[in-house]
Amino acid sequence: MLTPDFSDVSAPGLEGRIMEFLNYYIDRPLLRGGSAVMHLWHRQTGHSPQKLSPLWNLIVILALLSACGLFLNGPIYVFGLGTLLMLSLPSLRLLALGRVGRIYDMRSYRALAATATRKRETEWATRLTVLFTAIIFPFCVSAGDEAASSFLLGASLWFVLTAPAKMYLDAAEPPPPGDGGEQAWSRQATAAV
Repeated sequence: MLTPDFSDVSAPGLEGRIMEFLNYYIDRPLLRGGSAVMHLWHRQTGHSPQKLSPLWNLIVILALLSACGLFLNGPIYVFGLGTLLMLSLPSLRLLALGRVGRIYDMRSYRALAATATRKRETEWATRLTVLFTAIIFPFCVSAGDEAASSFLLGASLWFVLTAPAKMYLDAAEPPPPGDGGEQAWSRQATAAV
């Protein structure tokens, strides 16, 4: 019987090739997608790209609230409703109290771009860990009773739909303020990668 040879697995270049593959085929396209979504958001609404992440969180919570109303009843429904309302409070606070920049000018853009650059360079492994956890998490949740399994399913759906999106929106290159134009945006998005 032949035994497989794993001697080349510990070769010093293998980790580098794996990291390069993950960076080129997973991380960069998601960062470009986040940048494109922020550009589209800013072009359509004129609002700061920082408002996109809390707004997305609230949309996901509203969808989960409607699903909660359809599939749950009794104390499980009240528990799910309370949990989702508590999850929405930070986003509501950010949007309602104006903690997210009201005026998106060059100063706000530069600060946001500097933060995004720092996050792109320092949080690469964290982004991919959150992404792979979000892929695996729904398959790992199971519980003995209905309340716990409903809570875990809702929590996993919320995590899957919000955590990777926030990480990639925070690290993506923001659009220039005002009518920066397609050419300025494409130059900055290209320079980001």
